[in-house]
Amino acid sequence: MSIDLCKVMDLPIHKDPRGNLTAIEGGTHIPFDIQRVYYLYDVPGGSERGGHAHKGLHQLIIAMSGSFDVVLDDGKDKRRVHLNRSYQGLYVCPMIWRTIDNFSSGSVLMVLASNKYSEDDYFREYSDFMRARWQA
Repeated sequence: MSIDLCKVMDLPIHKDPRGNLTAIEGGTHIPFDIQRVYYLYDVPGGSERGGHAHKGLHQLIIAMSGSFDVVLDDGKDKRRVHLNRSYQGLYVCPMIWRTIDNFSSGSVLMVLASNKYSEDDYFREYSDFMRARWQA
């Protein structure tokens, strides 16, 4: 997989004077069904999250509050994406190494994932990820 497949997606906004609403339906607004939702918050300043890749998992990463950067790496190219809008999500396909940093104070990162948690789906060591990338 290439980082070219990873893209920022605009999510639907239902505008209302009482406040806006965004609803996300798996298979309609994003290219996978949602099996798991999790979020990160209270990340200390200067901390880094991620630092792994998934073998088969698809994800949509959303800045629900505040901002942060996602660094994508397909083993050949790298790209830094800044997220700071709750109506946009970064689609991350399988076999992309990701690191998340530059968290603003009070930021909340939400992830919609295509599968339930499975440790077997992870590459935790960059060298293992690179070996798998070039064997494929």
